[in-house]
Amino acid sequence: MTYEEMKNNEEVNALLEKGNRNLGVLGFTDHSMAHCALVAERAAYILKKLGYSEQEQELAKIAGCMHDIGNAVNRTHHAEYGALLANEILKKTDLSTTDRITVVSAIANHDESTGGAEDAVSAALILADKSDVRRNRVRTKEREKFDIHDRVNYAVTGHSLKVDPEERKIALNLQIDESICTMYEYFDIFLGRMMMCRGAAEMLGARFRLTVNGGKVL
Repeated sequence: MTYEEMKNNEEVNALLEKGNRNLGVLGFTDHSMAHCALVAERAAYILKKLGYSEQEQELAKIAGCMHDIGNAVNRTHHAEYGALLANEILKKTDLSTTDRITVVSAIANHDESTGGAEDAVSAALILADKSDVRRNRVRTKEREKFDIHDRVNYAVTGHSLKVDPEERKIALNLQIDESICTMYEYFDIFLGRMMMCRGAAEMLGARFRLTVNGGKVL
């Protein structure tokens, strides 16, 4: 079982498509395969830069690819629903029991309301997912219809995630248009996620740093 195979898996794609449609109706930003693929590849990048094995990188990519399939069931507890769905899908593959459980656990623990980093794979998934803040995740282009989540994401005009293996530092750098979203609004939505990133970085033996408009925030 590889990430590329899972990315093309019919059931995974159907679940993501349904979940993304559900969230669109509820007013959430994009949670499609485009988001999941970005998360998968970013999670692997984090682990690669910090010296983790190719196997752990691959497991992080598989977890990233599948992490939002639970939205097809319900947004509330989508991480736990996603883990249960992923477990059934992965049982049909040649992934070892240990690796399957690692992926399932990472998916179950990626949401800030109920989860937290428990190992390298789950930590990388959290960092990759919570750092995906960008303008093109907003579905509607009509600003008068934006809710706070739309405004926060649309206000991000530039973003980068950099990993310094020598200093063991993971830095999320954002450029925010404060005429669209105030710093208060940003942290009202994202402070819990950023604190979750700090814990995930610590699990990887690293420090998490957030800079906004060139200034250190966390």
